[in-house]
Amino acid sequence: MFRRLFWLVVGAGFGFGVSFWVMRSIRGAVDRYRPERVTSNVQSAVSSFGADLRSAAADGRVAMHEREAQLRAEIYRS
Repeated sequence: MFRRLFWLVVGAGFGFGVSFWVMRSIRGAVDRYRPERVTSNVQSAVSSFGADLRSAAADGRVAMHEREAQLRAEIYRS
């Protein structure tokens, strides 16, 4: 009799713990994919992409001016 009661209590405790853990993980997943968070993630990604794009364009301009100077120097030497 006591053995059955013991295992009933253990099973109920385990079931409560697992259900609590599952609900907590589901709420965490829902919070991660809420529209506010998604939009903030997209905004940060777009702004960092814009910064990378501006940096690449600036590097390209510098390389272009250097190459143009090299070509002009070759033309004037000839």
